[in-house]
Amino acid sequence: MFSSLRAKFEIFIGDVFGGINSAIIALPQALAFGVATGFGAGAGLWGAIILCFVAGILGTKTPMISGITGPSAIVIASIMHALGQDISTVILIMAMAGILQIILSMTQLINIVKYVPYPVISGFMNGVGIIIIILQLNPLLGYPTLSSTVESIQKLFINLGAINYEALILGLLTLIIAFFTPKRISKVVPSTVIALIVCTFISIKFGFNVEKINEISIAFPKFVLPHASFIEIINNLQYAIILAIILSSESLLTGLVCDSLTKNRNNPKHLIASQGIGNFLCSMAGALPGSAATMRTVAALKAGAKTKIAAVVSPLILLILLFKLSGFVAEIPLAVLAGILIKIGYDIIDFKLLKVIKYASKDDKYVLWVVFFLTVFYNLIVAVGAGIVLAALLYAKKVADSAKLVHKTVYDKDIIKLEKSLEKDYKHKIRVVHIDGQFFFGSATQLISQFDELLGTKYLILNYDVNDLLDISAIFAFEDIVLRLKSQHIKILLVIHDKKLYEQLEKHEIIKEIGEHHIFYSEIEAIDFAKKSLKKKLKKLK
Repeated sequence: MFSSLRAKFEIFIGDVFGGINSAIIALPQALAFGVATGFGAGAGLWGAIILCFVAGILGTKTPMISGITGPSAIVIASIMHALGQDISTVILIMAMAGILQIILSMTQLINIVKYVPYPVISGFMNGVGIIIIILQLNPLLGYPTLSSTVESIQKLFINLGAINYEALILGLLTLIIAFFTPKRISKVVPSTVIALIVCTFISIKFGFNVEKINEISIAFPKFVLPHASFIEIINNLQYAIILAIILSSESLLTGLVCDSLTKNRNNPKHLIASQGIGNFLCSMAGALPGSAATMRTVAALKAGAKTKIAAVVSPLILLILLFKLSGFVAEIPLAVLAGILIKIGYDIIDFKLLKVIKYASKDDKYVLWVVFFLTVFYNLIVAVGAGIVLAALLYAKKVADSAKLVHKTVYDKDIIKLEKSLEKDYKHKIRVVHIDGQFFFGSATQLISQFDELLGTKYLILNYDVNDLLDISAIFAFEDIVLRLKSQHIKILLVIHDKKLYEQLEKHEIIKEIGEHHIFYSEIEAIDFAKKSLKKKLKKLK
């Protein structure tokens, strides 16, 4: 009994530390995104408090920390710009987006997100990162934030002639601290929090003449149900759909990351329903909606969070900080928030793909750059839609449904005898898995889910029968398969039939991950190797 109570106490302490850790990261981000959208810092902070608390209570069992994020902030800022800063209409749109999320959670449409090609996601995220950086260049010089990237670039050249050097000094110092704080320190206290405190203190101490947050409401928000005519709802439905898709997609992607780290499976419908309810309540309070935030969720998990208690602790910590530090928050210079947002924009950029982009196929590059430029200079949702359509057209000749796994269980008499004696405690198997058909983005996600059936296998012979090279989505999917199987202590023996495919996998270090001695050009050789290795292991067990 004592050990059980101790275990529960340790889990609780982990959740508390996870909640505190995620709240520290959320504070500067919520303030900065609130300002970036045009709603104000308070709307960002109250949104993080309300959404995280509601989604934490109603959401999945694993800790999912929610709040305003980069993509959702950019979409809201874009809608604000398109509607001429009409806040009441934007609040209506946010409420509609929450309702659409609840409706979406009752359908199978949420499964569509896993079929979006990686270059589309990467192009979108890179675009969002660059947008955030571009939009914060003028505030870095001491001028207001603009909603359009083109307008921001045009205004930047004008503002360079009359820089507010005090704002620039604070902004540059923020960037230096955010980017160059040693990792051993930033693991304890995030570099953006250090930058926020240090630069705000300098601004107060030396009386810098810069734009500040100035006012942030510490009063509990009043919940008001948005009123609108049927015509208004229809006219703004397109914006609500856009916002609902972005909020849901980011939550689902965070859910996948959380699943990978915790080895648990969250119910996506449950996740989106709780997010939708939370976002609807945020809009009623005049606060900003958001999604499950990857960075904050990972921070909570790494700090020891195990349950949804962490998602309740996090907003409570934010609430305490809001009431205790409201005076300090009001003094935060906008140039400091601009520096923090530039760091956030930089972190959003998908450097993982950019490092290997030269190895990607031409089709992947076309999709990536089309989505990227449309995201930055035109429209986020048009960009994603165009990317998906383009990817579908480029790969129309490849049929995803033809990709399947064919299982062949390989036994011999000796192995059967040995395995029967250890059947209760061990399930040693040799399996041959053939990937039939083209392994590309359309089939990669299907194949990943099928590999879950192989858990418990001791030696897995993966036979890639096709000679075609892999696209970038398939490469990352293949890497995920290898890491997942290795985490389950399954030995992977890879059989390939093409030297170019070997070179491609070698460039992406997948060969290194599997091991040179586990690569074969003949299935028979791989089977013989597995049999001999398994017999040795079973003899040792005897």
